[in-house]
Amino acid sequence: MADIILSLFEQHQQLAFFLSIVINIVISTLAVVPSVFLTAANILFFGFWEGTLISFVGESFGAMFSFWLYRMSGRALVNRKLNNYPRVQNVLFVEGKEAFLLILSLRLLPFIPSGLITLTAALGKVSFFIFFLSTVIGKIPALLIEAYSVYEVTRWTNEGKIILFLAGLFMLLSSILKIRQSRSAKKEQ
Repeated sequence: MADIILSLFEQHQQLAFFLSIVINIVISTLAVVPSVFLTAANILFFGFWEGTLISFVGESFGAMFSFWLYRMSGRALVNRKLNNYPRVQNVLFVEGKEAFLLILSLRLLPFIPSGLITLTAALGKVSFFIFFLSTVIGKIPALLIEAYSVYEVTRWTNEGKIILFLAGLFMLLSSILKIRQSRSAKKEQ
């Protein structure tokens, strides 16, 4: 996926920045597509710091646009996938400082889909300002960690190999856990 995006950037070099922002907005709006491929393309095309900054700007705009879109399209869009993320469900019921701290902390957790946080906040009581502030502040360390990981993996350093191994191990363990939960749920029925 990163190769396709990178190819698009290379074909349209003068528009690459804007293409990255638009792709990030689309990814954010879809709510379940990971942005790591776009971050990788940004870093490979623009360089580490500029690519990371462009990813940050794109993810921030994407989160704001998605929040607005979800809120405008009605709060009746509650997704049953929220049942799998009880921490995220808490966002529906909080406001003010508590909402700020909860969204900020969720943004720092790398394995909670960003789109689910945005969707839940938009369907809940969180104000746009609180959402914006907590999202922007939370995305800084989260994106730096993602960018560093992507950078090390693309350079195929020892750190990159360890990151890939740990990510693979995490995905394997997550899959095993989901299979076990699925089997348990079927037995209960």
